[in-house]
Amino acid sequence: MCTTNTLLYINLADVNDFALAELEAANHLLSFFPGIELTLESYLKQRNALQDAAWPTVPLLPGVKKLVLHLKAHNIPIAVATGSRRSKFELKTGHLGEVFDCFEGKVVCGDEQEHYKGMRGKPYPDIFVVAAREMLKRDVGDARLSGAELSPNQIEQRGKGLVFEDGLPGMQAGKRAGMSGKYLHPEQVILMRSFSYSGLGSRCKPIRRGVLRG
Repeated sequence: MCTTNTLLYINLADVNDFALAELEAANHLLSFFPGIELTLESYLKQRNALQDAAWPTVPLLPGVKKLVLHLKAHNIPIAVATGSRRSKFELKTGHLGEVFDCFEGKVVCGDEQEHYKGMRGKPYPDIFVVAAREMLKRDVGDARLSGAELSPNQIEQRGKGLVFEDGLPGMQAGKRAGMSGKYLHPEQVILMRSFSYSGLGSRCKPIRRGVLRG
């Protein structure tokens, strides 16, 4: 939304999301509009200002509150694994305490590589493996290991994780981590509206050991 608003200021709209690192994404986006007088620095400054003003007013997707409170009530371990910077995450969630307090501080952010050495961003599986290992205390091994490099128990523990994602790189990351995934595109929130939570506790037995939010 904020990217579109920034470009609407110069009479452009209909901008797609690009799942790239911040600078690469901005360069890629601006490359489609070679005729505009907007530098990379100016674009990022305007976009960040719009985003920072908007984050404290952003609502949850339909169904998210009900799902998180249900998982919490059934003592299903949950954590947040987000590519957002910690400062941005706090801006986005500060007004949504009823939901995010349920995670009890079990949050891994994309800019915390200094705490989790060598952690790569999505679509690498690292952030989900780190969240399962460090926040949910599961034996899931190192993020750079896969297949035969993992013990049978580590493979089993990874397979019990369920990732909810609103981005394709996150879905790829979850799959590479050996976890199941649910893709929640903003235009497909009907999936959340139509989901039945009755009996979810029993139906979730195969993945009770960890639910990670992207």
